[in-house]
Formats: sequence, C-alpha cells, structure tokens
Amino acid sequence: MISDLYFIYDSHCPWSYAATPVVNALSEAYPEMNIHTMHCAHFNGSDSAGKDQVDAVLKLSAVKFGKEHIRYVNSPKNAIKTANLMAWMQNKQPDKMLPVLNALQKSHFVDGNPLDCKHDFTNILEQFKLSPSNKVFRDELSSDAEYILADIGEMQEMIGTTAFPVLLLSTEDKGVFIDHSLYLGQPQAVVEAVKQELS
Repeated sequence: MISDLYFIYDSHCPWSYAATPVVNALSEAYPEMNIHTMHCAHFNGSDSAGKDQVDAVLKLSAVKFGKEHIRYVNSPKNAIKTANLMAWMQNKQPDKMLPVLNALQKSHFVDGNPLDCKHDFTNILEQFKLSPSNKVFRDELSSDAEYILADIGEMQEMIGTTAFPVLLLSTEDKGVFIDHSLYLGQPQAVVEAVKQELS
C-alpha cells in the first residue's frame, strides 16, 4: 500500500529540526512512501524561537546545536529564501527534498548559517547540484511557496491546528496524525507505531 507522509515544518524552527529525524526514520523504513515536505514560512525576520525553545528541544531530542547558532539564538530568523528554495525543489527535484532539508538544517542549527542571502546557500546548491533561479533568493515568498502555504492552510483546517511541525500519514482509506513529540528522543520508534497503523 503506497502511502503519503506530509511534513509541515519551518526550516528555522528548532522543533521542526528535532522532528526531521522522525521523518528520516520513516523514509528509510518505507522507501516507497511519498514524502511531502511543506515549508510553512513562519519565520519572516521578525522573531526567533529563542533560547528557551532550544533548551527544551535539547532536553527531549537527540539533535545538536552548534555554538554559533546558540550565540545568535535570540536574533530574528528569516526562512523566506529557504521556503522559496524548497518550493522550487518540489517542482523541479522532489526526490532531493529530504536530503536537502537535512543539509539546510545542519547548516543552520549546527554550523550557525543564517540562510538569509543567496551566498549562504552556495555550498548546499553545489553539493546537491541545484540551480534555482535568482527569484528564489528574493525577500518575499515566491508564487510556488504561496501555493504550498495555501495547501498547508487547507490541511490545517482539516486537522484543526495551525501548530507546526505536523506529521500526517495518508493512505488510500485513512489519514493518521503522527504525534512526533513521542519520538523526538528515539526517532526509530516511530517505525513500529506506523507499522501498526498501516496493518
């Protein structure tokens, strides 16, 4: 049974970063699963998750944060260009979205890269052989990113929450909300839970 996993996240959100290993575990266990990473573009340069949220993530998950990220943890974050890049990828190279998201999050949270100008993306673009248009690196959301936000809005209405990150598993006959918070400390544990849901 082919299933779809929808992951609503923000690349600059520490909780989304902690939830990504849960998505990775499902991707490895179910290579045939269609994974849709949907950037909600919450961080627009006006605020940040802050130190308290990072501390909470550290307590509950196995992800690491680098010194540079911690140093600027309370500075406003801007995920607009990352949202544009991920939307571009959804249309052009969807098979690379999860590996690129992992690389972007490592770059941001471990290496302290703000991912706020085109130059900040150079290494990742070269590593994954990506050549997005310059429109991706503008300061406003692209039309592709706006379409994804509209899709996210519909999903949020359906599940009754605007909170993120969200993991939603959809099969031919049902939709299952996966509580990622149960698996932050042991991402592999989600595989058994999903196996039971699918059986």
